[in-house]
Amino acid sequence: MIRSCCNMSRLTRLPSVAYAVFIYSFLYVPIAILVAYSFNDSKLNAVWKGFTFAWYAKLWTNTSILEAAKISLTVGFFSTVISTMLGTLVAVGMYRYRFRGKGMIDAMLYVPLVMSEIVMGIALLAFFSMIKVPLGMGTLLIAHITFSIPFVVVVINARLKGFDQSIEEASKDLGANEWQTFRLITFPLLGPAIAASAMLAFTISIDDVIVSFFVAGPDSTTLPLQIFSMVRHGVTPEINALSTLMLIVTLTFVVFAQKLQTRKR
Repeated sequence: MIRSCCNMSRLTRLPSVAYAVFIYSFLYVPIAILVAYSFNDSKLNAVWKGFTFAWYAKLWTNTSILEAAKISLTVGFFSTVISTMLGTLVAVGMYRYRFRGKGMIDAMLYVPLVMSEIVMGIALLAFFSMIKVPLGMGTLLIAHITFSIPFVVVVINARLKGFDQSIEEASKDLGANEWQTFRLITFPLLGPAIAASAMLAFTISIDDVIVSFFVAGPDSTTLPLQIFSMVRHGVTPEINALSTLMLIVTLTFVVFAQKLQTRKR
């Protein structure tokens, strides 16, 4: 009787297992193929001719790719720092203070998260054109800060929902002022969430294509835009190698951000 129940349980789990295998295969097999063919000793992705690191070595001699990578890292770094600072202040302020229209302002912070990227790109382009600001590094940086702030706010808000305000009240009762309380109590407790939001903001910035396409000038081509322009002439192992490196960087930041966000103290 027990054996038959176990067999029935296994049979009922088979469709779920098969479905999970299908979904994960659909998501990750193409990525695995891309990584594998970045080591292909052939200019054609359709034929495997052997293993080589030549395409990775070739990337270091491609000046256009290196320049695009420099722009992406520069914009990603500054947009991450600024958006993390602003997003943290907004999240803490919205959590701590109550005022008229707070609910509407809080809801508006989430609009960029659900808005289509192409709509945001066109809106920013129209805004920069209206105020007659030439497209370049400045507009690219402003755009990346704009769409990164909501992600920072969401991560910080998730941490603040479990925040014990009695700790801050105890600090003030012991004589600490607002700045000392924030610096010695609030900031350390929010530290993992702030770091996680910064990593998430950097990942989103360095991977962005749609918004950057509308607001980047001719001399501010980011790495994703460079890859997009290269793909128009056909996908080569060099593009696969570059995509693999970007994938590694992105996954590294996402994993660290997830660990920091879920870390228990």
